[in-house]
Amino acid sequence: MPAPSSFDYAIIRVVPRVEREEFLNAGVILYCLTHRFLAARVTLDLARLEALAPGAPGDLLREHLETIPRLCAGGREAGPVGQLPQKERFHWLVAPRSTMIQTGPVHAGLCENPAQALEHLMRCMVHPLPRAP
Repeated sequence: MPAPSSFDYAIIRVVPRVEREEFLNAGVILYCLTHRFLAARVTLDLARLEALAPGAPGDLLREHLETIPRLCAGGREAGPVGQLPQKERFHWLVAPRSTMIQTGPVHAGLCENPAQALEHLMRCMVHPLPRAP
C-alpha cells in the first residue's frame, strides 16, 4: 500500500482591482517533492469575473493564467523560469505579488496521487459550488 506524500499548494487568484482586494479563485498550483510533481490547473469564469469587476480584461487575464501551467511543466518553451528546478519554480510562482494575478498563502496536504489531489482542489476551491436544492 503506497504511503501518503506531503505536498504544498496555493490557490491562484484573479484580483481585477488590486486596491479593492477582491478576488476570484482561478486555479491551483501543486508541488510534491516525493513524486517530482509540479503542475497547475487554471480556469477563468468570465461571467463571475464580469460580476465582480465589470469591464475587467478577461481575455488578457486568461492568456496570462495559461502561462502558469507551462511554467510548471518547465523546459525551454517556458523561458528562463522554466529552466529552474521544480522547487525553485514553485517558489517563484507563489511569491507575493501585487498584480492582477496573485497566489494565496501556501498550504500543505497529504496524498497518494498528486494529480488527483490537484483535481480535487480545483473542484473544492475553484469551480463554483453546486446550488442547494
